[in-house]
Amino acid sequence: MTSIKTLARFGGATAVAAMLATTVANTASAQDRVRWQMTMGFPSTLTALADTAPWVAEQVNTMSGGNMTLQVFEPGKLVKGTEVFDAVSQGKVDSGYVWAGYEIGKLPASALFGAQPFGLEPMEMMAFMLEHGGQQMMEEIYAEHNIMPLYCGTISPEAAGWFTFPLESLDQVSGMRIRFAGLGGEVMQKMDAEVTLLPGSELFEALEKGVIDATEFSLPTVDEQLGFYKVAKFYHLPGWHQPSTNQYLYINLDKWNGLDEAQQSILRTACVAGVAKSVARAEGLQGAVLSTFIEEHGVTAVSLPEPILMELQEKTDEVMAEFSEKDEDFARVWSAMSAFKEEHKNWKELGYLPRDWMSKVAGE
Repeated sequence: MTSIKTLARFGGATAVAAMLATTVANTASAQDRVRWQMTMGFPSTLTALADTAPWVAEQVNTMSGGNMTLQVFEPGKLVKGTEVFDAVSQGKVDSGYVWAGYEIGKLPASALFGAQPFGLEPMEMMAFMLEHGGQQMMEEIYAEHNIMPLYCGTISPEAAGWFTFPLESLDQVSGMRIRFAGLGGEVMQKMDAEVTLLPGSELFEALEKGVIDATEFSLPTVDEQLGFYKVAKFYHLPGWHQPSTNQYLYINLDKWNGLDEAQQSILRTACVAGVAKSVARAEGLQGAVLSTFIEEHGVTAVSLPEPILMELQEKTDEVMAEFSEKDEDFARVWSAMSAFKEEHKNWKELGYLPRDWMSKVAGE
């Protein structure tokens, strides 16, 4: 190896300075490197729902020049998908990509950030989180749990559920064993449904064996992968319980505070890009899969009757009022979301063509 003395003899002070500068830079670079675990709430193979996370990890690696790595771990490899919040909070894992809401028992407001029945649609949720203070509000609430939550993905409405019969009255739900998550599950309980929260990997078998009578889970692309259409032929829409499904990069707050400003900016930027990527992917794929359900798999797409939606809205109002009364943070977040939704209403109704416009033009 060429020594500094040799370089000084043949190349003078310039060579010495260059070598020393390189040594210092390499040392600083090594100190700045971030190698984190990122555990998943859902398998990354689930199209549109969870494949954004590896993409975000790739962007972080590229933007940092390889100095920041988020190593993706599938659910169960480090912790279960429903345990991401606790694991990150306690520092058992560095970070996790997950839907907000599994922690509703200890942090009720989390469910609002995950999805709100009859609430904010993807574009509205993006506006609320990134332009109307939602991200800052979430950071304040999660700081008490030692977590930095970065808004990192949003997808189109989930379906209202797979049933073995068409839902024509909510009386049919009474006594049913049904898989539902978050605040939508709270609403279904008010309908006297027996609500359970099973992971996606267990749902097909549970439906097939009659452990549950019906289920909701996600988008058509995801529901197709899980094979629900093979055991339940009535697919109910719209996704009243989750007009948008929102995911976050949970980062242990001590780890976050150990980053410099540039590193934090890379993570924030990658997650904003993740939001755009996820909603584009979600919207771009669902139409074709829904047509496949109907045309190839014999599925009947059921549009929930307006009286059912009105009753669900009434029960939703009750749930929101009850949670707001019990939890100050929930009340604060729900109030802010509701105020934004009201402010945005005129633009949403007047600025865009009616959703049934294509049908009217076609004379249907």
